[in-house]
Amino acid sequence: MEETELCFPQLNSSCSRVVRPYALTIVTYVILSFISLLTVFLNLLVIISISHFKQLHSTTNFLILSLAVSDFLIGFLLLFQILLIDGCWYLGDVMCTVYQYLDYILTTTSIGAMVLISIDRYVAICDPLHYSTKVTQKRVQVCIWLCWILAGLCSAILMNDNLAHPGKYNSCSGECVFVIDYIAGRVDMFLSFIGPVTVIIVLYMRVFVVAVSQARAMRSHIKAVTVQGSVKAHAKKSEMKAARTLGVVILVFLMCLCPYFSLSISSQDTLLSTSASALVICLFYLNSCLNPVIYALFYPWFTKSIKLIVTLKILQPGSCDTNVL
Repeated sequence: MEETELCFPQLNSSCSRVVRPYALTIVTYVILSFISLLTVFLNLLVIISISHFKQLHSTTNFLILSLAVSDFLIGFLLLFQILLIDGCWYLGDVMCTVYQYLDYILTTTSIGAMVLISIDRYVAICDPLHYSTKVTQKRVQVCIWLCWILAGLCSAILMNDNLAHPGKYNSCSGECVFVIDYIAGRVDMFLSFIGPVTVIIVLYMRVFVVAVSQARAMRSHIKAVTVQGSVKAHAKKSEMKAARTLGVVILVFLMCLCPYFSLSISSQDTLLSTSASALVICLFYLNSCLNPVIYALFYPWFTKSIKLIVTLKILQPGSCDTNVL
């Protein structure tokens, strides 16, 4: 049975707080705190691995690094989301606005990273001969920086009124909400969800079709390949394996992302209460914890890197040149 009481009993303008059984509350906080810390730890391993080992300094891994950084920071934000489980915000209006702003930036950069990963895999599979000239490290780094900068600018424009007047739209003390203009909200919905998801699905459908046709061609000519052809086939096989792995990452991402935006679309306006949508948002945050788990299952280099990091062998001189592939 759930009961309600005030977030700030001494204030008549206080919001109501949902009171659940003590055991359920403790279990909920422990589970979410564990997910938050695990998200931070696992993504930190990804960041250290790709940053430290020179063999991992590839264009695709730089995109994974950008995604890991946003997931790492989202792990910290989940700690703030835990505070809203009972429907109360105790950190003040300014911190609420900062939290919402950072949350919007990291959400946008995660989606942007997924789009860039899809484009990277599309070029690698569908146009492999020109991949090295089209997708260079400098271009990828520029795209990553643009993704973060544009996310910050768009978030500032979209939340301009909320940033200028923290707590303006709170109806009671202890609430943490933000309001987006209806038209701006719908434009943002298209730019940050419908458009990127459409691009991701279309590109990966194309990648899937080309990968299947290449697999059939390789099987039909397997007996006729030369040594040189074997090297090319191995390269193609490596690219397709990377495409499959990142395809799993994107599929899980969409499964965790869609409920949040579906809630936004189904609402009559773009007033989002983080307390009302806590579980949906936590599901989105959970995706940040799942990405490193997927890397550990499908990428041998990540498993090798973890062993070197945990055993502190990366502190040895020349460890950055260690063979992890």
